[in-house]
Amino acid sequence: MWNMRRRAGRGSAYQGPFLISGAQVGIISIVILVTLMISAWNVIDLQKVLARSTEEYLNDVTMYMAEEIGNTMKHKSRDLKMAADFIADEDKAGLETILEQKAKIMEFDFLGVIDRQGGMVHTPLPKTIDAAEPEEIGKLDCVRDSFEGREGTSYLGGQEIIYSVPVYRDSTVEYVMVGTRSREKMQAMIASKSFDGESLSCIIDSSGKVILSPTDLKPFLQLEDIFKKSEDREVVSELEEMLKDMQKGAGGILKFTSVHQEELFLSYDALGVNDWVLLTIIPADLISGSLAGNIWRFFLILGFVMAVFFVLLVKVYRFFNTGRRELERFAFQDNVTGGMNQAAFCLKYKESALRMEPSAFCIVMMNVKGFKMINERFGIEGGNEMLCYIHQVLQRHIKPSKNEFAARAESDSFFLCLREAEPERIQTRLKAMIAEINSFSGTGAPHYPVSFRQGACIIENPGEEITILQDHARLAEQSSEKKAGEDCGFYDEGSAERLKWEEEMNEMFEDSLSGHDFQVFLQPKVSPKSGETKGAEALVRWHHPQKGVIYPSDFIPLFERNGNICRLDVYVFEKVCALLEKWEDMGKKLIPISVNLSRQHFSQPEFLEELSVIAGRYGVRTDMLEFELTESIFLEENQIDIVKESIRQMHKLGFRCSLDDFGSGFSSLGLLKEFDVDALKLDRIFFQDMHSEKARDVIACLMELAKKLDVKTVAEGIEEQEQVEYLRMADCDMIQGYIYSRPVPADVFEERFLR
Repeated sequence: MWNMRRRAGRGSAYQGPFLISGAQVGIISIVILVTLMISAWNVIDLQKVLARSTEEYLNDVTMYMAEEIGNTMKHKSRDLKMAADFIADEDKAGLETILEQKAKIMEFDFLGVIDRQGGMVHTPLPKTIDAAEPEEIGKLDCVRDSFEGREGTSYLGGQEIIYSVPVYRDSTVEYVMVGTRSREKMQAMIASKSFDGESLSCIIDSSGKVILSPTDLKPFLQLEDIFKKSEDREVVSELEEMLKDMQKGAGGILKFTSVHQEELFLSYDALGVNDWVLLTIIPADLISGSLAGNIWRFFLILGFVMAVFFVLLVKVYRFFNTGRRELERFAFQDNVTGGMNQAAFCLKYKESALRMEPSAFCIVMMNVKGFKMINERFGIEGGNEMLCYIHQVLQRHIKPSKNEFAARAESDSFFLCLREAEPERIQTRLKAMIAEINSFSGTGAPHYPVSFRQGACIIENPGEEITILQDHARLAEQSSEKKAGEDCGFYDEGSAERLKWEEEMNEMFEDSLSGHDFQVFLQPKVSPKSGETKGAEALVRWHHPQKGVIYPSDFIPLFERNGNICRLDVYVFEKVCALLEKWEDMGKKLIPISVNLSRQHFSQPEFLEELSVIAGRYGVRTDMLEFELTESIFLEENQIDIVKESIRQMHKLGFRCSLDDFGSGFSSLGLLKEFDVDALKLDRIFFQDMHSEKARDVIACLMELAKKLDVKTVAEGIEEQEQVEYLRMADCDMIQGYIYSRPVPADVFEERFLR
């Protein structure tokens, strides 16, 4: 027997879906490790992406903030210009009141008018400005610019922002109006509404001098120290580039580390007012920092899940490898012989074919003749013992060292792969095997002589599919064209032609079925006493428009194998129903017509319902329809209960049932007891030697038994008048044979046998 343990170690196809090898566990472990590494790499890359996203986000937000702050300051200058235009024509006596009102409306802390000597014009100074500062205000660049006709903005002692605009009288700048906004208001303006309060902003000029500092200096940074000398050359270089950008009015972002070793982003954007720049600082991990905890939690969960998965994988590995032999037995071991089954045979061939030379090996099929009789005589257990014994003998004759092997493929069939290519050598070896089998030496198997149908296919191309080679061997085994003196058929060109012809018939089937190329012929069943036609059997004939007449012996076995026989049976049944409907419409006397049913139907329990629906559609009485079942159906152990139930259902629906070809094989009289059939069709084998007294006695006994069981009898294959006379005397109910008529087309049958 093929060594299953050796196969498992070589990584068979079976291991894929069911077995987990140590190598596979190692591979999966590596996959888990690689997955962790990739996840870590992805996290690192994610942090880089988040850093870039933080930088881009900072750039977008600060640009918007700078633009908004610059626009706000420009808007205040415009408000101040409108106020200046308003007071240009006002009386100085009411100027103080007007300025106070305008200051409140325009949200200035103070509005005042300065003359060319730098003094205030009828305007009391606010508390934040002492008496000495008006002269200082008058000296500010922005005020001087306003006397020149331009608007200006400046700062005063780090406390106020000063806005100034010219006041015209008669197209001449006579005064300058100034407005101040306190540090607190300006700080509120630059306070960031973004970055969840984590940012720090201030306004500086292009030289780095702080114009307006933030309200809350973070402990990690003093903005006034940003531009102090640093020992870090890279930072110094970046700061120099930053100063150049600010002097050119350009913006940018740089990254640096604080004295507290915190990674920070610094953004600088021109406000569009003087040379002032908005600086904004945020932590580099502003976005990624909030995800860091989630990322590490993800790693912990991922690690835990993978650890659990790995533990489960090890347990599964142990479980499956502990049950390896049992699994292999179910997958590749025949449950009767303990040897290889069909799947194992195919897999073994696939491996062996890699080392085969062309035309050096052959595939042999050995089919036990009449194995059903062994089951009948010795029971299923005895039949299984016989199969085991045959397998043991075959195993003794094959040579594993030459890459030979054997298996029971199906029921009573065996396949062998032999390192032989000469027909004489193959037959010699097969004869030796069969001779030893029939010696029954050292076995408790039933001592019942067995013979085999044998077919062989020489493997010319080892790369060909094994199922095709097996089909070739099976075709050779079934072939009737065997050379004289040969017990084994060999696949050859004739077999190939047969196979090609079968393929053509398969291809023609659909069109012929729809084109009604299949025609129903009828053969009468005649009463030997009255000579009246008591029934008929429907037989199918194939008249193809191109191929001509195709004989039933060609297409019926083929359609039995491929399942098309079921559709053909239904086709014939429907034609018979249409014929009975026609006869009834013509007023002719109706007779029962029997239709053959293939064993294939019994794998579809609902087939009788379909036939009943068809009969109902044509309005045909179901008692005019009889189903003929061959005796082989009744002998299949796995179908006995199904057949019994089907016959019961036939009778429930009103159909009749007959046992066809009774006596052609290994019929048991027990069939008549087990199955409730309506008619018994005796095979022609009973009537070939009517001169024998023993043959006559057997026929008489069968007739008498049928009468007692209330079963009708039909004698098949009757061709001589002497046979008719005896059957009339033996009280046979009906005769079917050439003595009365060959099968004829339906219209001919109507004219000759229906009155």
